[in-house]
Amino acid sequence: MPSPGLLVLFGSQTGTAQDVSERLGREARRRRLDCRVQALDSYSVVNLINEPLVIFVCATTGQGDPPDNMKNFWRFIFRKNLPPTSLCQMDFAVLGLGDSSYAKFNFVAKKLHRRLLQLGGRALLPVCLGDDQHELGPDAAVDPWLHDLWGKVLGLYPVPLDLGTIPAGVPLPSKFTLHFLLAAPRVCSEGQRVAGTDPQGPPSEQQPFLAPMVTNQRVTGPSHFQDVRLMEFDITGSGLSFAAGDVVLIQPENTASHTQRFCQVLGLDPDQTFTLLPREPGVPCPARLPQPCSVRHLVSCYLDIASVPRRSFFELLACLSPHELEREKLLHFSSPQGQEELYSYCSRPRRTILEVLCDFPHTAGAIPADYLLDLIPPIRPRAFSIASSLLVHPSRLQILVAVVQYQTRLKEPRRGLCSSWLASLDPGQGPVQVPLWVRPGGLTFPQTPGTPVIMVGPGTGVAPFRAAVQERVAQGQSGNVLFFGCRLRDQDFYWEAEWMELEGRGCLTLFTAFSREQVGVLGGKGKGPRMQTHLPSPATSRQERKVYVQHRLRELGPLVWELLDRQSAYFYLAGNAKCMPADVSEALTSIFQEQGGLSGPDAATYLARLQRTLRFQSETWA
Repeated sequence: MPSPGLLVLFGSQTGTAQDVSERLGREARRRRLDCRVQALDSYSVVNLINEPLVIFVCATTGQGDPPDNMKNFWRFIFRKNLPPTSLCQMDFAVLGLGDSSYAKFNFVAKKLHRRLLQLGGRALLPVCLGDDQHELGPDAAVDPWLHDLWGKVLGLYPVPLDLGTIPAGVPLPSKFTLHFLLAAPRVCSEGQRVAGTDPQGPPSEQQPFLAPMVTNQRVTGPSHFQDVRLMEFDITGSGLSFAAGDVVLIQPENTASHTQRFCQVLGLDPDQTFTLLPREPGVPCPARLPQPCSVRHLVSCYLDIASVPRRSFFELLACLSPHELEREKLLHFSSPQGQEELYSYCSRPRRTILEVLCDFPHTAGAIPADYLLDLIPPIRPRAFSIASSLLVHPSRLQILVAVVQYQTRLKEPRRGLCSSWLASLDPGQGPVQVPLWVRPGGLTFPQTPGTPVIMVGPGTGVAPFRAAVQERVAQGQSGNVLFFGCRLRDQDFYWEAEWMELEGRGCLTLFTAFSREQVGVLGGKGKGPRMQTHLPSPATSRQERKVYVQHRLRELGPLVWELLDRQSAYFYLAGNAKCMPADVSEALTSIFQEQGGLSGPDAATYLARLQRTLRFQSETWA
């Protein structure tokens, strides 16, 4: 390896940026370049001044936010006291992954690129703007950008003539080797693996707390299209502590039937045990896998066989295939020319890794076990807003979970791995334990007494605001204003009785929007009977009759302006990230213009100032 070392650092929320980074690592090794691939927050950022060549791969989440595993790096790199020559020895390139349907498309990558230039870094290329909205996905931008990147890198660090590149059809060595054991030793149990015998510090991803599930209750009506559950866990003795706005992360498992089917297709014995060894020194084994480990545990608790495979999956599978026809198809799927067909086969219908392997049985049956961890990504933990306060529910943690299930052209319905797994658990049939841990969320609430809060939480977005209302009421805080939206009052009005009781005590002002009811309903502190708004004219279209939280905000414009401008209220938003955040922001800027007399540009500046001073905060998800 003649190069001084290429470093690839990624910030990834859903795994796409990590997958692209690992692709970069593989392509570097094929070009005989030494390459390290690391998450940004696992890298000691103070060492960046010594790195000659760095590629940053960054996703943008929510409304222009960095992913969770690069937030510490983000805070450090934007310190104002960093000298402008800090990175003067570094060549760099930034690859961004985003979605152009959002206002702050690839905001993190663009901002990082500018900041690295400010610190003296030399850009090899303009920033790459991968776009999920493109019909071919991010690869439409990534493929040509990588072609140019390798031209630049090899110009700086040419490969010696006696070392050729490793052809694309030849598999690189696997990261790990699996040494199967003849005898069946005592395998570390799930409880021992997760809980540990001597836990150090609070629960974490490496050492979650096995929380007993107390309740698993459906809270939507029986005829409602969406199954939503209120789940409660006992966290007694866990050392877990959280406040309103924090999130809990849960590590799900594959179903027993999927685990069995996977083992059948690959010809694996689920009861066989193995030890895992890295091929290269300094590479750690996955902390979540016990040593020794059973094949059943590897497949059910670690390999994400229910995820939709990425292009890199087909690239490696093609290398490993001994079957000519299957290999030819896999090579086509992994080629730039085959991306449209791959999208139709895989991404559009949400075909899973297990289903793809079933479609390529000769290849699946020939996959060496050593390549399982290279081929299939690990199951990622899922984050849920905590919906309860320890001040009201001591030693308990509650979440609101929408069970994901939908139909594509495939016969089998698509199901969310974590929500479906959680929904299947029944504490009434015996003890149930769920591995979990908590971390700070994107919402922090004011501690100053007397500061009002306006909370906008349609659907399950109301979950963090239930925790906030419980916490603030227990602390004697007033000025709690909640805008809640759902489809139908009698089907998905979460915690209706609780809100009514708090409103009756004068602890909450509630405004509701029922989008599938022709008569909108307004509620508020001290209003007595709940007020009904006017009916739309018969000529109004069905779409126009739908009333959402942004419409309620506009109707209550004078109150919103009074709270924000006169009483220095904080404004919070949580829920689906697609259209609602932009609609709410638009409603606010209209209020600033109509009630505050601001011009359009001044209203936008006012909103930006609220965001900058953390008086406007949002937590949204796709």
